[in-house]
Amino acid sequence: MQNEIIYMDNAATTRVDPAVVEAMLPFFTERYAVASSQFSHSPGIEVREALDAARATIAQALGAAKPEEVIFTSGETESNNWALKGMARAFRGKKNHLIISKIESRSVLDSAQALEKEGVRVTYLDVDSDGFVNLDQLRASITDDTFLVSIQHANEEVGTIQDIDAIAAIVKERGVAFHTDASHTFTKVPLNLAETPADLVTITAHLIHGPKGIGALYVREGTPIAKWMHGGFMEFNMRGGVENVPGAVGFAKAVEMTSATQVEYIASLRDRLIDGLMARIPKAELNGPRHCRLPGNVNISFHYAEGESTLLHLDMMGIAVVTGSACFSRSLEPSYVLMAMGKTHELAHGSIRYSLSRYNTAEEVDRVIDATAEVIETLRRISPLGKDEK
Repeated sequence: MQNEIIYMDNAATTRVDPAVVEAMLPFFTERYAVASSQFSHSPGIEVREALDAARATIAQALGAAKPEEVIFTSGETESNNWALKGMARAFRGKKNHLIISKIESRSVLDSAQALEKEGVRVTYLDVDSDGFVNLDQLRASITDDTFLVSIQHANEEVGTIQDIDAIAAIVKERGVAFHTDASHTFTKVPLNLAETPADLVTITAHLIHGPKGIGALYVREGTPIAKWMHGGFMEFNMRGGVENVPGAVGFAKAVEMTSATQVEYIASLRDRLIDGLMARIPKAELNGPRHCRLPGNVNISFHYAEGESTLLHLDMMGIAVVTGSACFSRSLEPSYVLMAMGKTHELAHGSIRYSLSRYNTAEEVDRVIDATAEVIETLRRISPLGKDEK
């Protein structure tokens, strides 16, 4: 077993950059006033200025017209809940139809299902074998009763990057609000809101080497979304509660530290890992497209090898990965994402997701290829699966 863990679960969370921690520290111990105390004393004004600067940095990275369009939240889950439920509340009694895809994140799927229990009609769009949304079905599903379409920018499990501009164009042609969860693409895949007509965009810090517990919902000016959390006038009277200033500062610092060069490096590791695994291991199947794929995502199903066993063996070898859907792996159910893509139960259960970051190395990738090949060979040797085919 290696002394150093090889962490390849960066789609779940990432290591916080030391520079991000350094930027946050003064707001715990020195500049700790509440930002909404700006009208009361100088320490509050100083902290408010830091919060405003962080908001401006993130707004610029999104291509937002105004910093005030970025509303800080506790992260992806809250932002997605607010986007769907806030729009449903705003249109209650006027429109009652929501459209999402079958492979959205759990926070979107669960929010949609909760709204169904309240009487909202939900359409779940199909995806093809690579995870791309059916645009014809989307176009046909929009009605005069539709208040929101929510389609993720990219899928965290299989890496599929949707044609978000084409989707937004179809939605806006019908005058309907559009939300996209860009948590896994923000700073990694181009998204310029000066050009892409999304009304609501979810982003989060902990997937780009920022802190946990801070994210944002971009709300384009004029979007009729209801207030999500009551208990104060913070965040332009859109979300009550004391602002997480250290988190916002850390989020902005993480954004500042991203670069196209880093994304290219991560994509090169991804390709090295895909090529190595596919070359070394027969009966391996890449899930999701080879192109239009998140730079750090590799999801492969290994025939005749159960994913949970593969994961456990790799963990004992000091390699951290996940099987199936990361949020679903404690269940005996197969990945809902892979099933929606038409995969068999066997392939869904035999899938392993490796997700890379800028802290991974080519040497680590090569070790993971060797370890996975060894594990799969061992498991297949003792597995009753596929004996007939052998």
